[in-house]
Amino acid sequence: MDIKPHTLPWQDAYKLMVGSILPRPIAFVSTLDEEGRANLAPFSFFTAISAEPMLVCFSPMRKGKDGSKKDTLSNIEETNEFVINIVSEEFAEEMNNCAIEFDRGIDEFEETGLTKKESISVKPPAVAESKVQLECTLHQVLHFGDQPGAGSLVIGKVGCVRIDDELYYDGKIDTKKLKPVGRLAGQSYTKPLADAFEMIRKR
Repeated sequence: MDIKPHTLPWQDAYKLMVGSILPRPIAFVSTLDEEGRANLAPFSFFTAISAEPMLVCFSPMRKGKDGSKKDTLSNIEETNEFVINIVSEEFAEEMNNCAIEFDRGIDEFEETGLTKKESISVKPPAVAESKVQLECTLHQVLHFGDQPGAGSLVIGKVGCVRIDDELYYDGKIDTKKLKPVGRLAGQSYTKPLADAFEMIRKR
């Protein structure tokens, strides 16, 4: 089967991406708008870029109805700051509830019962239930259209990595204790460590 994405409605092209690029880690992004109102939303187009400087990125797509920007993107462009909260099994349901399209200005922390935690290097609060948080300042944002199905690439420079003490050892993170959650296609998620295996890289 050979498919040319430009011949498809964007919704069908999207299904091919999320059905093949997986499992995907989840960037649970907390921001503030110019009035200081908090926003919290999950994004599964998320990865690392480099360690020096430490750069990470995620891609918020435009809203499917009208191509408008999501609140997370608007807030980051207004304030240049955000926090990526790594998602663990313990609060996966609350994370999923933050994907509801609330009206602008509604605080997802309050709607879902998640707890705000004061950040060290940026103003947006972190999610206290998250065991690892990446406090970021905006390094660059790139836009790829403004129509439904389009998206942006938000690149953040990590100014502080906050890790629960029980996870940190010998300069590393105990991923078994982190219990991360990944995104699959449709309504499916995964516990990526449930069937993990090791392969030694040859030199």
